[in-house]
Amino acid sequence: MLVTEASEPKPLRKGKELILATKAFAKEDRQKSWWYMLSTFVLMLGAMSVALFAPWLWLQLVAGIAQGLIIVRFFVIYHDYLHHTILQKSPLANAIMTAFGIYILAPKSIWKRSHDYHHSHNSKLFSASIGSYPVATRRKFETMSTKERREYLMIRHPLTILLGYFSMFMFGMCINSLLSSPRRHLDSLLSLILHAAFITVTILFLGATSWLAGIMIPFFISTAIGAYLFYAQHNFPGVIFKSNQDWAYETAALQSSSYMKTNGFWRWVTANIGYHHIHHLNSRIPFYRLPEVMQALPELQQPKITTLSIKDIAACLRLKVWDPELQQMVGLAAGQPVCLTAKKAGAAI
Repeated sequence: MLVTEASEPKPLRKGKELILATKAFAKEDRQKSWWYMLSTFVLMLGAMSVALFAPWLWLQLVAGIAQGLIIVRFFVIYHDYLHHTILQKSPLANAIMTAFGIYILAPKSIWKRSHDYHHSHNSKLFSASIGSYPVATRRKFETMSTKERREYLMIRHPLTILLGYFSMFMFGMCINSLLSSPRRHLDSLLSLILHAAFITVTILFLGATSWLAGIMIPFFISTAIGAYLFYAQHNFPGVIFKSNQDWAYETAALQSSSYMKTNGFWRWVTANIGYHHIHHLNSRIPFYRLPEVMQALPELQQPKITTLSIKDIAACLRLKVWDPELQQMVGLAAGQPVCLTAKKAGAAI
């Protein structure tokens, strides 16, 4: 009887080899891309119409909440489009995405510029906080003036995240970009003007209830969720930050980007953006293929996890500064890390 030795498991790929392994998945299914984009777009317009015009207040409010959640999904699809991941060279897709960016107060010019910078500098210490929440070391925070500390903590404050409609989108995306470079960001001015006009026309012709259900509620919900997702995907117990000279793209993706483990409902609402470690490893992978990548590549099946549980949200929001000695993000109360061990996904993918 012939006896053969069991084959040894293949060593896990790293660096460029791992990034190359993801390239097979960085191809869109054009039919799927159109289906997901158009079906979400129609759902969003339908929910908006009900929220604005329904004869019953309860139905308007329900539709407004639904619209807010659907906007989150469409924003991730918009975000994929601006990564040149889906629906490129389509005039129709470009028109829809351009209009959506202006509608949601995140025009293409500022979102793409800031988000591309974020991908190239994710988790770098001592780099500009363009497109991300600022992170200071404990020593740097202690040398800040009182005003600088207040500004730093205000940007990272839970209330600022909750009020993302005003702080992150209206001010951060539109007003700030317009003030910094008016010619470069004229679409930010257009976004603000059209948003103000949308509010004015709605109140004048449909009433305050339609404004509440069709504009305020959906914008408040979608921007708050979006602001928190962006925060928690790079500010969670176990996140790693590196000095510029020690920084590596692959390490930043896998060690400094979370896997937000959610149920099917939230995976649909967030269009799989919770697979953020994979997205940062290769942003050309369409959102609908991210779970497939995690299933296929063992190297991606032990990410650092956060969830949308109250406990995990609180743990993320308590993080304030990076402590190089502890190699942890910590709070300010006692200078101790919130959690010394990051959660792992294990086999639960």
